[in-house]
This record gives sequence, structure tokens and C-alpha cells, in this order.
Amino acid sequence: MAHRAHLFSLRVGDALRQSCLERPYGSRQLRGDLIAGITVGIIAIPLSMALAIASGVPPQHGLYTAMIAGLVIALTGGSRFSISGPTAAFVVILLPIAQQFGLGGLLMATLLSGLIMIAMALARLGRLIEYIPEAVTLGFTAGIAIVIATLQVDDFLGLGLGPLSGHYWHKAGHLLASLGQTQWPSALTGAVTLLTLILWKRTGIALPPHLPALLVGTGLALLLATNGHEQATIGSRFTFSWPDGSAGQGIPPFWPEFVLPWNMPGPDGQTVHWGWNNLQALLPAAFSIAMLGAIESLLCAVVLDGMTNSRHSANSELLGQGLGNLLVPFFGGITATAAIARSAANYRAGASSPLAAVIHALVVMAGLLLLAPVLAQLPMAAMAALLLLVAWNISEADKLLHFIKTAPRHDILVMLTCLGLTVLFDMVIAIAVGIVLAALLFMQNVAEMTRVSDVSTHSRLINEPLPEGWQVFKINGPLFFAAADRIFAELTLMIRADGHQRQGIILYLDGVTLLDAGGLAAMSRFIDEARRQQMQIILTDLQFQPLRALARSGLSAATDVLGAAPTLADALQRLNNRAPVADGTLNSDPAQDIRPLHG
Repeated sequence: MAHRAHLFSLRVGDALRQSCLERPYGSRQLRGDLIAGITVGIIAIPLSMALAIASGVPPQHGLYTAMIAGLVIALTGGSRFSISGPTAAFVVILLPIAQQFGLGGLLMATLLSGLIMIAMALARLGRLIEYIPEAVTLGFTAGIAIVIATLQVDDFLGLGLGPLSGHYWHKAGHLLASLGQTQWPSALTGAVTLLTLILWKRTGIALPPHLPALLVGTGLALLLATNGHEQATIGSRFTFSWPDGSAGQGIPPFWPEFVLPWNMPGPDGQTVHWGWNNLQALLPAAFSIAMLGAIESLLCAVVLDGMTNSRHSANSELLGQGLGNLLVPFFGGITATAAIARSAANYRAGASSPLAAVIHALVVMAGLLLLAPVLAQLPMAAMAALLLLVAWNISEADKLLHFIKTAPRHDILVMLTCLGLTVLFDMVIAIAVGIVLAALLFMQNVAEMTRVSDVSTHSRLINEPLPEGWQVFKINGPLFFAAADRIFAELTLMIRADGHQRQGIILYLDGVTLLDAGGLAAMSRFIDEARRQQMQIILTDLQFQPLRALARSGLSAATDVLGAAPTLADALQRLNNRAPVADGTLNSDPAQDIRPLHG
């Protein structure tokens, strides 16, 4: 069907082709893309640096990600307005990888995740976002927000603890025990930066709050430094090597070098030997990155579709994300995916095509090449404040509270489970457990919807009198493994309720939409029970799937017990066409001309 083609289409650069090549693209669209690209590029520079730091690597690797992956994904993906780069959701996955395997491990995991996403695209799995319940996404994003916010306390307060290891409760306990080491210059800088981020929108000035907030925070930090109150900055925290081998402070003001990810250093500064054991240890993380990247990028595309009344090509977007993550490690970039906040800002700023994302990548590149000395002056407390706001935004607190107030209890249980597991363990476990729990609860709810009732006296359904010893039962709902045993057990009890021997029953099945292997097994046992009681069963009003399942099951061989009629009225008419004899019994088997089941 043409209106569903976008769900299955797959081609490189689908969004670029649709918006620039297959429809008019003129100066007005180009002007909108320029303004949007510059706007989002300004937002992306500090965010990319902050997210790289939070992921356990120097800030320039976040810029490399926004430059290279942002450019590749824009040119090859399937969403017109998506902006790709480092995102906060990945911090909880990337930080443990960086701590265990170093930068080399992080680049290898990104490369592997790119291959996995390309395979997902080729397998047309772009619709997988439809099978992730909202309770799961709300739970793990809120959990991610809590973890990110907790990890910023160190730099925000100037505690000087460095990378924290262990489970969440160990990190939180260490931070609580260290609050007495708070450095007031860092805390003041962080607080002023955060306050500026929060209040800037009230000024009505059409400028992203990140830039003025960081300018205010940096200015305050420089003022404090002139009075002898130094605090950590990007320049004091990070170093790089110039081409001549000398050391520089902050971030390198030059184009990223081409590197081989498997030759990059591990946590001890030595090259990691990528034998089978190390790759085997890294594969689960790479799969997690690929799954989260797919979920976040497709969720972003769905959000943008709702904002713009457009349609993205899910498989093409997956392909673009895979290509971006496959190529970016060769330039020192870490994992990238579509960022919902930056993408929404891109559309609101006037973007009309992926060229806005291309311009965003070029703006980030210009920031690296031209503003590196300035970026080195950014205080770590101000960067932490920026990430605190990011954590608040991705938590979607208002949406979370509304969900808790209005959602069914089982959905709230799934959400809280995902949130707790994300915080206390990791996001991979949270998503896996959340989806399984949501599926089980869904099956329970669906199973409880399946009902059986005696309609033998229902005047609208039974328009002819029933022969003596016959009853009609109506089943509503799917007869699958979680419901079928209960339904046929209830049916057996209903038949035996008055203690009389039944000649036969009619099962009115127009409300049965599904019959699976579990349902067939339960029906087979019920047929065996009917055979022992010398009772006939007639099935009527079978829908297509149950009829096909019965025909393929072999139950049609039970013609001594089981038969079928096209409709309930047809079954009743055939039963009543049998003439009674003097003693009031039927002179032949009342079901003898009900046709057997055939394939």
C-alpha cells in the first residue's frame, strides 16, 4: 500500500532526496536551513564537549562526533529534521566502556554498533520503535537523567573526586561523604550558570540559553580567578599533543586525524589487544549501543513527524545512523544518534531539509578550528550545570508525573521497574526486563479479556429452538496459550453444571480472532473429553486465522466428534431438520450432516 511505503522503504539519503531533489528547493529553504544550522551548531558545541566529558573521554571527541557523524547521518539518513551527535542517553553505557577499555574500546564499540544498525536496517527492522512501550521509554530515560545528574555533582561543587567507579549506590555514597569538600567558587559558578540557563527564556531574546549561560559562567570564573580563587576548566583538566609532540592545554584546534579504532589506547594508555575474549566482552555493550541508538533516533523521528506533519523513512534513518557510527570512530568520534532537543530546535529555527544538519556540523567544525582557545576557558562547573539542565530535560518530569497519575497500575509498575534498574544496575537490564514485564502484563490483560458464556437462551442469536441436550456457547477474545486452558476448563464446568448428559454443544466463535498452538492444544484436550462423554462439538462462524490454524492442526480428523458450520443459523437449521421418532429422540445423529473441517 502506497500510504505505508515509508514503513518499509530503504535507500541511502532518503530524506535529502525527498527534500532537496524530488521537490523544489530554493533560496527561501536555503535561508531557513542556514539560520537553523547555525543556531543548532551553537547549541551543539558546548553540549558535545560536555557529553564527551561525561562519557569519560576528552571534550574534542564529542566535537568530532557532531562534525563527522552529524554530517554523514544527515546526508544518508531518512529523517529530514534530525540532528545527530553525542546524546545524554548514551552516557550510562559509554562511561563504563571508557573506564574498562579506554578510548580504544569506546571507538570499537561504536564501530560494532554501526555494523549492527546497518544489519537492522537491511533486515527492515525500522518499525521496532512501535514495540517499545511508553512505560519502558519513560522509565529508562528518567533513570538515565538521575544517573547523569548524580555524576555532575563532583564538578558542579568542585569536589575534585575524579572518575567514580562501582554501582550507583557506591557513587552516591561517595559523593554524600565528600560534600564537606565543596569548593565555593565552583559551586557559585555552577549555580549562576544553571540559574542563567533556567531564566534566560524569560528574557524573550531569540538566542539559545547555552551561549549566554556559559559566557556568564566563564566570566564569573575568570573574575574569581583574578582574585585568587582558581577552579577547574577544560584547559586545566585536559591536554592534547601538537603535531611536533609538545603538549597543549584544552582541545586541539585542528582537524581530527584518521585513526584505526583497534589501535587506539586502552585505559592504561597501551593499545588494547582485540582478541576474541575482549571482543566477546565488548559485544553486549555494542549491541546495547545499537539498540539504544535505534530507539532514540527513531523516537526522535516520530516526534518530528508529529511536529511537522511529515513522514520519515525508518529503515533509511537506521541505515544513516549505522553508517555514521561506522565511520566516525576512524576520526576519533564516539557514539552518535539523533538528539530530540537539538532536532526540535532545528525545526523551530526554520529548517526545511537535512542541509541544516550539514551546516550544523560545519559550524561545530568552525568552533573547533577557530575557538579552541576560548573553549579551553570554560569552567567545569559551568559544563556540569549545562548537563544538569540536559538531565532535567530528558527526564520529562511533567510527562512522568502525568503518566503516574493517569496510567494503569501495571504500566506504572513497568515504568518504575525500568527506572530503578537503570539507576541501580544498567540500562540494558532495564530495557530487557521492562519489555519482558510489559509483554507478560499485556498478555495477562488480553487473556483476561477472553470470555465464554452460555447463549442458549439468547433470543437475538438463537432464532430456532435447540434440540434437546444441546447448548450454544459463545467465546469472545483470542484463544492463545495464556487464555485457552482457562476458557476450556470453564466450558467443561458449565457443561457439567446441571449434571445432565449433553448430546452436543455449538461453539459460536465469531469473536475469536486468534487461535495459536496453545489454543489448539487446549481444544484438542477438550475434544478428547467430549469423545469420552459421547458428545458432539460444532464450530461456527470461524474467522480466517482460526479456521486456517484448525485445518493445519490435524483436528479435522476428529470427524466423529468435531464438525463445523458456516454460521450459527446454518448449524441450528441443520440440527432442527432431523425428524423426531415416537419416543422423542432424534432418529439419527443430529450432527451427521454438519460438514467436517477441511483445509
